[in-house]
Amino acid sequence: MRKKNFLLFGLAALAFMAQPARAQQYALDKKIALPGDGGYDYMAIDEVNNHLFVSHGTAFNVVDLATEKPIAVIDGLKGVHGIAIVNEVNKGFISDGKEGAVVVVDLGSFKVLKTIKLPAMDEDAIVYDPYSKKVFVFNGENKNSCVIDVNTLELVKTIDLGGGPEFAASNGKGLLYNNLEDLNTMKVIDTKSLSVKATWPLSPCGTPTGLAFDAANNRLFTVCRANKGMSVLDAASGKVITTVPIGAGVDAVVYDAADRLVFVSNGDATATIIKQESADKYSVIQTLATVPRARTMAFDKKTKKIYFSAPEFQPGTRNIIPGTFTVYVYKPA
Repeated sequence: MRKKNFLLFGLAALAFMAQPARAQQYALDKKIALPGDGGYDYMAIDEVNNHLFVSHGTAFNVVDLATEKPIAVIDGLKGVHGIAIVNEVNKGFISDGKEGAVVVVDLGSFKVLKTIKLPAMDEDAIVYDPYSKKVFVFNGENKNSCVIDVNTLELVKTIDLGGGPEFAASNGKGLLYNNLEDLNTMKVIDTKSLSVKATWPLSPCGTPTGLAFDAANNRLFTVCRANKGMSVLDAASGKVITTVPIGAGVDAVVYDAADRLVFVSNGDATATIIKQESADKYSVIQTLATVPRARTMAFDKKTKKIYFSAPEFQPGTRNIIPGTFTVYVYKPA
């Protein structure tokens, strides 16, 4: 009996250890109401100043993460998409797709410092590459990337990509990766020579959108709408290592290196939370219920909170219900 009981206890202990930790489960914490009824896109966190930037039609809403209350609006723009935070120069670079420009703002006062007109339209994704000290803005209509020097605030070069760009990610060592949504490929940009170094096929990934980078394991996470999957790539060779199932209508993905978690925001009112068990092994540990079309997000490394933005819609339509734009805050339960 004692041996049998010991064996049963041991098996139960192993089964318990195999279960995901409770800290990995997320739940709704609060809602932050924001003014305005325009469209919405990227979100970003200024870690130094502890601010959340929320793209919203012709403006960016700014939320103080200490109080989780709105503190400012950067308005007067035409059609904003993303913002690249560059704390080295205390500036934010906003992609204004309807203006054909990048708008530079002060990260302290939120005042517009300069509007950089570009020889392109439909400015969308925008990222800062710390290796080259340059901001790369990706233009859907012109299928290229415009490169801006963060010190001179001048256009340096335009790089042809040959396809419609989506999210991008820097490895901080001279390479920038960018998804081409319409070609199901990824471009590798040399940020020193400002030229395309390689083009990688992403099959089985179809219609890639969001992209995140794991520096420790040199892995890329690209999320794809057509096959509803997150593909893991070797960032050295471009080889697709594995593909993990996710929700429908995906847009963004973020990686938490400290807890080795990947968060994927889907338009179908879910977020897929994935555990990185090793560099090449991944498992879904939670399908988090969010709200319809909460497809973009930001992750706070300090508090581990996830922020999603979305308005409410009239049933069965894409018509926004006025006065409903909200940031939804989720935290570990």
